[in-house]
Amino acid sequence: MAIAGKPFTAACVQMRSGIDPEANFAAAEALIREAAAAGATYVQTPEMTNVLQRRRKGLFDVVRTEDEDASLKGFRALAADLGIHLHIGSMAVLVGEGAVANRAYLIGPDGTTRARYDKIHMFDVDLTGGESYRESALYQPGDKAVLADLPEARLGLSVCYDLRFPYLYRALSQSGAEILAVPAAFTRKTGEAHWHVLLRARAIENGAFVIAAAQGGTHEDGRETFGHSLIVAPWGEILAEGGTEPGVITARIDPALVADARGSVPSLRHDRSFRLHDPSRLAGAAE
Repeated sequence: MAIAGKPFTAACVQMRSGIDPEANFAAAEALIREAAAAGATYVQTPEMTNVLQRRRKGLFDVVRTEDEDASLKGFRALAADLGIHLHIGSMAVLVGEGAVANRAYLIGPDGTTRARYDKIHMFDVDLTGGESYRESALYQPGDKAVLADLPEARLGLSVCYDLRFPYLYRALSQSGAEILAVPAAFTRKTGEAHWHVLLRARAIENGAFVIAAAQGGTHEDGRETFGHSLIVAPWGEILAEGGTEPGVITARIDPALVADARGSVPSLRHDRSFRLHDPSRLAGAAE
């Protein structure tokens, strides 16, 4: 059995990103510095830290390749300056002609990129009341689950809508993830209904910490996000929660609690294969 890492302080930076990447970087930098000053050695920002823009032309006017993105360069320098693991929950990054990724970055204390993750599940939904989103019209989905190592624990990466697909988190946890990262820009409507229960469920069913930095408030592009950044313990307790305004929350992360939870309820080791019996299909085949 692996020896659990030492406890450490983690932080969520809650933002209200707009359509100007330069302004968003300045807002993020101030909050990241605040988190580091509070003792956080792992700091997570929300989905779409660099720009929150629903309009295709507006997005393509400002999106850049990874090598050309000024915000990413700034975040790398900031992580090195503060000596922290900085997890940029996601950024819009140009990955080809007419192709943009919703990509997360884990940056080490030396300023190098330790891991990249492209959001797998695209938010294509029609909510009651006329609210509609087609993320796949703007972004290219990823196809790889990603794990990364912090000094104290193993981190499983995800982004926002991924939260509704529990098999991703089970695969990450069964591969050793002790912390599940869920940076997000949940809508106000879906957040009010599902945010807390889904995050706590992912923590409980995997015996893992869940750290979820969020966007919150009414944004320049017209959308309204839920906020309420959360840090959840492996037994499902909420350790820290934000409101709807930009800010920072922190919590002490003790990796030993993961081993305790998984030892008490070892469901990650109890998978069994099964067959699906559907009488209606059998009846249809007989006809």
